[in-house]
Amino acid sequence: MNAPLPPAGIAAPLWLLAELTYRCPLHCAFCYNPVDYTREKAELSTAGWFDVMRQARALGAAQLGFSGGEPMLRDDLEELVGEGRRLGFYTNLITSGIGLTETRLARMKALGLDHVQLSFQDSTREMNDFLSSTRTFDLKLQVAKLIKQYDYPMVLNVVLHRFNLDHVGRIIEMALEMGVEYLELANTQYYGWGLVNRAQLMPTREQLVRAEAVVNDFRARIGNKVRILFVVPDYFEERPKACMNGWGSVFLGIAPDGTALPCHAARSLPGIAFPNVRDFSVEEIWYASGAFNRYRGDAWMKSPCRSCPEKDKDFGGCRCQAYAMTGDAENADPVCARSPHHAELQTIVMQAQRGQAEAAAQPIVFRTDLNSRRIGTVGT
Repeated sequence: MNAPLPPAGIAAPLWLLAELTYRCPLHCAFCYNPVDYTREKAELSTAGWFDVMRQARALGAAQLGFSGGEPMLRDDLEELVGEGRRLGFYTNLITSGIGLTETRLARMKALGLDHVQLSFQDSTREMNDFLSSTRTFDLKLQVAKLIKQYDYPMVLNVVLHRFNLDHVGRIIEMALEMGVEYLELANTQYYGWGLVNRAQLMPTREQLVRAEAVVNDFRARIGNKVRILFVVPDYFEERPKACMNGWGSVFLGIAPDGTALPCHAARSLPGIAFPNVRDFSVEEIWYASGAFNRYRGDAWMKSPCRSCPEKDKDFGGCRCQAYAMTGDAENADPVCARSPHHAELQTIVMQAQRGQAEAAAQPIVFRTDLNSRRIGTVGT
């Protein structure tokens, strides 16, 4: 398979994320899917996804993730897994576990699925089921056993926030009991539904310090028995992360309707016409589209990013975060201590911590079709 020669300075995509559907049986308050996801009706067909995978593989993409929503809601998931394997991708299933029966898992194993990432909301039935607004904890435990039964390397993902950050020790113990190889403790990033519920979800700095100490203690005691990744929320940092390793650098996301995105939350940015694989080739999208070239390099950067000696490390931080907090995606990520807007971020953190009692009294907005239609209408 001969990949085309890339234009100077633009590397080929390495990671293809196939967001097969925004449909999901869970109603998580921190979901990164668009809050107006109900507007997206026309999911790509099986043939459409086959074509996307073939094109991305020809460009050089090596890893393929099947995500959502809940990818198990696609009846053709097994076919997609088989095609991904045939094309030579390392395939990942990113799932809540709902709908992952032994029959389906056995079929995907036979078709060559390489890896499974399973999400939990907490280590207790009560909090897990509250945070997802479903009764799914026991089912998730059964799925975890199935994953190990079929000899899969398993990543356990738990999104952390005010409600479960103090449970980190019990979450790690649960992972040890499950035989998890890799535990991703990912503090909530405030996009999508997480941004809607920011005041309710944001922890205190003291919670973060305690939780990180617990994580470090477990790391010292268990060594490499379980590899633990603890992702601190950006709002509590002084330096921005290199979001997606840089806009249009290694990550190519395809939304259920075929829209191509350089990051999960990119659709939140106004004024950008994101191309669709129904209208353009993956090669055209990656190398030539205005959307994917929008924040490549540093020509778009304002001060202080343009003169910053670390701009080649963090690429100015996250564009979606800059827009969410400053109203301008070209501003320096407010996480950065050098950003003119860093004080505004600190104010948000302080207000959230001072107002925890008030925030706790406010209802959480769960991810439901009704709430999606309501919020989407308000946003128009």
